[in-house]
Parts: sequence; structure tokens; C-alpha cells
Amino acid sequence: MATILVVDDESFERVFYEKRLMDEGYNVILAGDGFEAIEKVKNEKPDLVVLDIKMPGIDGIETLGKICQENYDLPIIINTNYEVWRDNFRTRAADAYVIKSPDLKELKEKIKELLMMKGKIT
Repeated sequence: MATILVVDDESFERVFYEKRLMDEGYNVILAGDGFEAIEKVKNEKPDLVVLDIKMPGIDGIETLGKICQENYDLPIIINTNYEVWRDNFRTRAADAYVIKSPDLKELKEKIKELLMMKGKIT
């Protein structure tokens, strides 16, 4: 069973994603900010990261860079309400860029696609 790290500063969003992704059969771990996400990547070794951009402390773009420095092959999906950073050269390090939606359809599809590519699920 694949493990997904969900990083979002909004607790209700984290819980919502946790429930929906657990319903899909994934193990889910949560982080409320970039610093916590970096630690969880080091200590808990998730198979994929779902990362918000707008967070206090270090934002998702800086968090993405720090995670990629040590874990260049870890799939990361930027998951945000904002289209504006899609063409930012720094977000291109992510494997996918998904705009948040209530049904999580696109996010779930990208998660499955990336985990299949990495051989984490069949």
C-alpha cells in the first residue's frame, strides 16, 4: 500500500484529503507546513507528496526545492487554488500541477498515474 504525504496549512483540508485518499486505499500522513513536510519526508519516506503552495513559514515552492534536493525521484504534486504559479520555472520540478477541486478527481488520477510509473501500485 502506497503512502502519501499531504502538506497543507489548513487543517480541514488535510483531514478532507486524508479521508478521501484513505478511501482510495492509500496510507496517508499529514504535515501542516513546509518544515514539517521536510522532516516527514526524511523520517517516514512517503511514496508521493501532495503539496500546497501558500503556507506560512516556507511556502510550497521553497519546500518543493528542499525536498527535491535530497529526494530527486520522489513524485510531488503541487495542489493549489492558484493557476498563477503553473508556469513558474520553480514549480516545474514537480511531477504535476493540480488545481484544487471538491471532488479530487484530477488529483486522484495524477496520484495513481505517478505511483504506477514508479511501480508503487499496479
